[in-house]
Amino acid sequence: MTQHSRDTPQFYLTAPSPCPYLPGRHERKVFTHLVGDKAGDLNDLLTHGGFRRSQSIAYRPACDQCRACVSVRVIANEFRPSRNFKKVLARNADIIGEQRSAVPTSEQYSVFRAYLDKRHRHGGMADMTVLDYAMMVEDSHVETRIIEYRKRGVDTGITGRGEELIAVALTDVLSDGLSMVYSFFEPSQASRSLGTFMILDHITRARRLGLPYVYLGYWIEGSKKMDYKGRFLPQQRLAPSGWLRVDATGEALAEPQD
Repeated sequence: MTQHSRDTPQFYLTAPSPCPYLPGRHERKVFTHLVGDKAGDLNDLLTHGGFRRSQSIAYRPACDQCRACVSVRVIANEFRPSRNFKKVLARNADIIGEQRSAVPTSEQYSVFRAYLDKRHRHGGMADMTVLDYAMMVEDSHVETRIIEYRKRGVDTGITGRGEELIAVALTDVLSDGLSMVYSFFEPSQASRSLGTFMILDHITRARRLGLPYVYLGYWIEGSKKMDYKGRFLPQQRLAPSGWLRVDATGEALAEPQD
């Protein structure tokens, strides 16, 4: 009985709570646990169905009268940076990304804490301690990596390592792409557009790995916090009929994509 319960996911529904993205609305989520030997396969399957991972939990919105949250994934091989994206890349030409095992460090937490205090002071993660941060990074039963973004130093060309840590991305490696679980950056470096830069870097990484997609989570039209994800085109958005393509001009959804 115990083995059966670990291998067969059980789904649960949260109680309604205020929506953090659209004022005046309430959200509910359906979720399940990602544990056991099949956690990676289950995470793949659920991500394809619009779920997101947080620690050992996979969840997706299940709101009664709202479908504003739309899962999006960038088509990595077809993506071409716009003029503005090229400016972001040029602005961060002195940054090097180092991929590591998902191990938390005090240096990462220092950047994480500064990011929350500046940009999400009243959010649900505002009170996270260093132990909470460690759990966010380590509590994963799927293939997860940390990418540290550092300024290049005088010895970077020789050692391959950067110096000052200014941004971090927690990323899952799926069978068909990279899923950006959570990213944060040093708020004093806001002029660099590091959130955008990390997405652009992940698109490049996915191409190098031969992976077709970069999963960005939920795009919410009309939400300042989430609307930016719609700029990374071409992309696919998950609709009731399946993944639908949005082309580089942002036109209406095309035919369903597998």
